Amino acid sequence: MNWSELSLPITDPTWIFLIVLLIILFAPLLFNRLRIPNIIGMILAGVLIGEHGLNLLARDSSFELFGNVGLYYIMFLAGLEINMSDFKRNRKKAAVLGMLAFLIPISIGFIVNTTLLKYSVVTSILLASMYASYTLISYPIVLRLGVSRQRSVSIAVGATAVTDTLTLLVLAIISGIYQGGTGQMYWIGLAIKVVLTGALIMYSVPRIARWFFRKYDDTIMQFIFVMVLLFASAGLMETAGLEGILGAFLAGILLNRLIPNISPLKSHIEFVGNALFIPFFLIGVGMLIDLRVIFGHGDALKVAAVMTATAITGKWLASFVTQKIFRMSRTERRLMFGLSTSQAAATLAAALIGHEIILPDGSRLLSDDVLNGTILLILVTCIVSSLTTQSAARKTAVVQPAADSNSDTDQEKILIPVANPDTVKDMVCFSLAVRNPKITDNIHALSIIYDSDNQQAVNTGNRNLETAAKIAASAHVDLKKISRYDINIASGIIHTVKEHNITSLIIGLRRDSDIKSYVIGNLATNLLRSLYCEIMVMRLMVPINTLGRIIIAVPPKAEYEPGFRKWVEHFGRLGNSLERRLDFFATDSTIAVLQPLMMDEFKSTEATFQRIDSFDSLPSLISQTGSDSLLAVISARQGSISYDSSFERLPKMLGKDLIKSSLILLYPEKYDESGHSLN
Repeated sequence: MNWSELSLPITDPTWIFLIVLLIILFAPLLFNRLRIPNIIGMILAGVLIGEHGLNLLARDSSFELFGNVGLYYIMFLAGLEINMSDFKRNRKKAAVLGMLAFLIPISIGFIVNTTLLKYSVVTSILLASMYASYTLISYPIVLRLGVSRQRSVSIAVGATAVTDTLTLLVLAIISGIYQGGTGQMYWIGLAIKVVLTGALIMYSVPRIARWFFRKYDDTIMQFIFVMVLLFASAGLMETAGLEGILGAFLAGILLNRLIPNISPLKSHIEFVGNALFIPFFLIGVGMLIDLRVIFGHGDALKVAAVMTATAITGKWLASFVTQKIFRMSRTERRLMFGLSTSQAAATLAAALIGHEIILPDGSRLLSDDVLNGTILLILVTCIVSSLTTQSAARKTAVVQPAADSNSDTDQEKILIPVANPDTVKDMVCFSLAVRNPKITDNIHALSIIYDSDNQQAVNTGNRNLETAAKIAASAHVDLKKISRYDINIASGIIHTVKEHNITSLIIGLRRDSDIKSYVIGNLATNLLRSLYCEIMVMRLMVPINTLGRIIIAVPPKAEYEPGFRKWVEHFGRLGNSLERRLDFFATDSTIAVLQPLMMDEFKSTEATFQRIDSFDSLPSLISQTGSDSLLAVISARQGSISYDSSFERLPKMLGKDLIKSSLILLYPEKYDESGHSLN
């Protein structure tokens, strides 16, 4: 760009992108100091640099492209964040809150829009539906304060799927009306296309994704593949006559079980969206806004005030009625109200799409007053949501019982030997799923080097450690790398466990390994004889995020072992991280201890409990496992309370009958000769 020919707005692509990046970098720093949510900060920055502000940049095709991508991305992440296990457990309560949070605001909104604002019926319905949707802007607050497992939080999160879906359906129907759909055959055809398209997406997306994730483990390829599914779903919905954002939202819901929070892929998806696409979209939205319209005459300010008051009142009434129906506390009502008040993604989507629809008389379905009022609506509701959620969450955190500070898991340290590069990712991802998230540095990776090893072997060991550290870092976890010289693998593991006070050891086997040969081999024998910590021998046949079922076989008297609580917590975290159901098979006396422990510690983890009298029933359990199943067998060392002579036949039985399914053979922590449970 020639400085002598500088004119506004700037059109040079290099400078446009630089200015946008500077806004993305510095806007959060400024608005965080002012205690203004980042989403509002980006929009206000767009107002400042747009044609209605300083006129630095024009809203050209690049903003339209990235804006469209960002809008889909927001809706995709909203679907990806829904915890389906929580939704299933509290589905009745979540459905009630979701329906009330939709029906009450849309009913009040329709009356207000037609009487006070004098809008048409269609405009009033669309605008009223915008009051119903909400985005979990304040959800990080409950995470930070440790109350995310509260019933009221799960209900509010689950209700998001109901309200946002209904809002988007209203938007889709209204937009379809103005695309030429007025006859009866049009609506019949639209219904058929929507049903077929929805069925196609719901059937194909999870199955194709599960196949791809099992076949290709490169994170970059997986990210590109997810983007393909996202935009394919959006495109199919548009082809069916609905808005693409509904397809993006549906794709997020369908993929959230395959992309758990502990997955490095999840971190990459969030990083790209939050770093580029979503800020670009928000800045582009701000460039559409002319604040002078709001404060230039009374009608615009009146529209903004009515929108904000109606939305907040409707959400408070929905939370109040839900509280009374299910006899919940006032604090729970405030938490539901706080989480369900903030408006963002779906509200912006409806406002933008409604603003782009041109009526026969040349006016817009949603006027400039509504579009500008939406920004004030988002700003006020985000502030109200954040303040209310923070206050209620703090009160809940003070009232709820504190965790046992003497719990063994407070001292948790997990060790994963990384001798085989083929098992590194499986072991790290499994460790991320079972670790105590309150401890930042509880995963250790070990590479053992023989004195006789050449430099190539040393380099391979170092690469394995680096690979493990990168995988953990992509999930925001610090992994400690340990490299040591020793005479053999068993000696190196034993010395490392004792030197670093390791509480859990995870041994990963290749997918073609024979479990029988390993467990009765010298390495396993030496480890079980010399160590008293929890030991898990793991063979994953598929990536951990594609597992469909987790079966846990528990022997009689397992509840008397000192390591009982530890392995229960590990599997509880595994089920919670993957959002998978845990199917426990145990004796009645063990279930009597196991069930309340799961209810107290892992309310959000779905679990079933079925009776077996002994491990003689294992063959029938093995017959129930499939290629996407994980069978965890709790064994015991000789001399343990729950040990039985039949355990000696376990390796042979599992090695013979369990060939295609994933397996964990777990030896709980036990007391040593001095009466201590740690090494």
